[in-house]
Amino acid sequence: MNEPLQFILNDRQLSVEVPPGLLVLDLLREHLRQVGTKEGCREGDCGACVVLVGELSGDGVRYRAVTSCLMPAGELAGKHLITIEGLRAPVLSSLQEAIVEEGASQCGFCTPGIVLSLTGALLERSEPMDAAAVKTALGGHLCRCTGYRSLKAVRHALEDSPVGVPALVGSGELPGWMLTIPQRLRALGPDTTTNGAASPGRAIAGGTDLYVQQGDALAEDASVQVLGNRADLRGIVDKEDSLWIGPSTTFEQLAESDAIRRLVPEIRAYMDDIASVQIRNRATVGGNLVNASPIGDVTILLLAFDTHLALTAPDGAERTVPLRRFYRGYKDIDLGPGELVTGITVRKPPSGAVVSWEKVSKRRSLDIASVNSALLIHSSGDTIESATLTFGGVAPVPFLAAQTSSWMAGKPLNAETVREAGEYVQREIAPISDIRGSASYKRLLARQLLWAHITTLFPDQVQLEALYEEH
Repeated sequence: MNEPLQFILNDRQLSVEVPPGLLVLDLLREHLRQVGTKEGCREGDCGACVVLVGELSGDGVRYRAVTSCLMPAGELAGKHLITIEGLRAPVLSSLQEAIVEEGASQCGFCTPGIVLSLTGALLERSEPMDAAAVKTALGGHLCRCTGYRSLKAVRHALEDSPVGVPALVGSGELPGWMLTIPQRLRALGPDTTTNGAASPGRAIAGGTDLYVQQGDALAEDASVQVLGNRADLRGIVDKEDSLWIGPSTTFEQLAESDAIRRLVPEIRAYMDDIASVQIRNRATVGGNLVNASPIGDVTILLLAFDTHLALTAPDGAERTVPLRRFYRGYKDIDLGPGELVTGITVRKPPSGAVVSWEKVSKRRSLDIASVNSALLIHSSGDTIESATLTFGGVAPVPFLAAQTSSWMAGKPLNAETVREAGEYVQREIAPISDIRGSASYKRLLARQLLWAHITTLFPDQVQLEALYEEH
């Protein structure tokens, strides 16, 4: 039997009894008959099903745009869900009017999702919208039927939009009931449980990969554990010698963290390349690690650090496993039955160490990697003190090039060392030919990404032209 799920849909408080793993998309369309949210790819790629999900944050509510085809309904407990029906009013908002006037809607199937994403961007901003914010908001939408000109033209209608919910309500961008939501959510109370199942089953964090592979089975399983509402599994804590990352921390929260930026200064650019904001608002750090993909983007980055996982069994027993020993084979991880990752500790490297992350995919960004790589390196003058080089897509597991990393330590930081390291790493990796590229192509990418790391981090010591000499 399913427990009652209480949340606010637009301006209505609801209590429904559905399996916790049921997709929000299916809850809306099949159970609540809110069909303005469209079903497109059902994989999080097209953006037709985007909705806004808000939860209490300080004195207000923080809203994020998500693809409802990858979100379990159980995670709505204690939250506010906004769909296109909630933005309906007798008079079009300036955003909606701009979409009409600029011809930014053709058949209209994808328009509800686009409106929700842009509305979410308005809610997120603490300053007027600019071109970059509009581009980010639309990054998760495949539809370009009207061409880029029309979509770009809509931006001008948003540049003068007011900031903050009260001002947006006053200007007609948002309905008046939005002002009551913080108080109503506090009265409703947050949900911090998994799903109350006596014998918890498969755990779902972000679901961005799991739902693509097993969506129908998860939707019907009443024992599914929904982890997104557990506050103890979220957040980032900056300690003296390490960072603690909750496994349910999302990619977007990773990119927003000042503590992470101090460790990985380019984390925002990396996350922007990895996925659209709608997916970054769902994908979790722990999910990326446990999914055990040989090309997991965040996995490859964290593997370059001294990262440890805290694991908790159903009986409460705890143990710690280094990430470098977590992967035993293809999709085979050191995680016992019922165990959950309950914490991720990243030890801070020596002062002066720098990190680089690179990725090559068929599309420049928002795509699965053919090969990805990270390098954490500490140098003193013109000498490499230590290096940790990792790759995805060159082995059955996320791969630490331990031999190459060890070989680089103590070597001079120059073009000759980098060329030799590129040759040395070929002895360690064992890529295979697949849909992402041939084995020989991946070997070339491994060398090129190593070169990219060094020339990006040390442009004065090593120039790309020097690496090609005699080659």
